[in-house]
Amino acid sequence: MAITTSPGTRAAAIGVASAALLVGAFAIGTTRSGGSQPAAAATFTSAQPANGRITVTGTGTVTGVPNQIMLSMGVQVTGGSVTSALSEANAGIRNVTRALRDRGVAQSDIQTSGLNIWPNYGSNGQINGYGVSESLTATLNRLSLAGGQIQAAVRAGGNTVTVDGVSLNLTNTGPLMATARSNALADAKAQAEQFARALGEPLGPVISISTPQASEPLPIFGANTPSASGAAAVPIHPGTQQLSVSITVVYGI
Repeated sequence: MAITTSPGTRAAAIGVASAALLVGAFAIGTTRSGGSQPAAAATFTSAQPANGRITVTGTGTVTGVPNQIMLSMGVQVTGGSVTSALSEANAGIRNVTRALRDRGVAQSDIQTSGLNIWPNYGSNGQINGYGVSESLTATLNRLSLAGGQIQAAVRAGGNTVTVDGVSLNLTNTGPLMATARSNALADAKAQAEQFARALGEPLGPVISISTPQASEPLPIFGANTPSASGAAAVPIHPGTQQLSVSITVVYGI
């Protein structure tokens, strides 16, 4: 289909086009001349979520009173022959074991821990006898009776008795460990809140928690050997021991 335009229509169209070109030229000129009003404005908004983290390690420490004693003791004798020395040592360790049993120590809490036999040499380098030592470990679960139990065992062993040491232990650590963990978490949160305030950011949720192995209370070794004389019980002073837990917590921020 052919389209025709009259001179009047053509002039009107040219006029509209010219006006559009003038407006465009004015806008370009205003932009290039550094006018106070830009041709367009833009606002940048970051859509990326915050992903910062704070990692802290909290420590919780609690104190408990030991409730168990591990007693290491035995007998040591010498004899002209291995047989005689061993027989005397056997009798001595049986006496010690019987005394512990009579004082309330369960058979299952008494365990043989060592047997040694060695030759003794005279000044001429010849063997002139033999030595024998037998040892046991006894678990004493009642501290109120432990002093009397030790004293009775020492008296039963007589002059052949040896005491290598005692260790005091905490056995019921469940409630103490629960308290230590709570203290460690509180310590970790306090640290994280302090860091967040310093950064001017709110503390976010917990991302992860890891618990390294807790430090167990160390036994106390090196007690003096009780005296075999006298009927009084060996004094027992359990003191206190500490349990410590460390917990690493990662917080969002």
